[in-house]
Amino acid sequence: MKKNSSKGIYAAALVLFLGGLGYLVISGLGENSSYFLNVSEAMAMEPGRLHKVRLFGTVAADGLESPQGGLGVKFKLEDKDNTAKTLWVDFKGAVPDTFKPGAEVIVEGGFDSASGVFGANSLMTKCPSKYEKQNREKTG
Repeated sequence: MKKNSSKGIYAAALVLFLGGLGYLVISGLGENSSYFLNVSEAMAMEPGRLHKVRLFGTVAADGLESPQGGLGVKFKLEDKDNTAKTLWVDFKGAVPDTFKPGAEVIVEGGFDSASGVFGANSLMTKCPSKYEKQNREKTG
């Protein structure tokens, strides 16, 4: 009788484990998840689906605007592979030091279909590869 009861405990533990794992997977795919897209993919989607996304691309050389005496930046984000595809981004926070035309960036936020501008809550720049190479030489 002890063998059957221990099998039942293991079966119950397995069911609880799988149920918890299933819950985590389903909740991770819910409304709180955000898409990670390049500019071309974002432009191909319906604007209503772009309320919480991460975009990556390159800062265009033209159209860079910084407010006088304030934080933030407004710029054109161009697709890394197709520079003809651009999207205006408005960010109202502290701009990283490595932010400049030609820098690869990731912005997170949502698209405002009324203004046609992507409102970014966060702005991150990709570290240039020359810094990565210098760090490898120093540590290696």
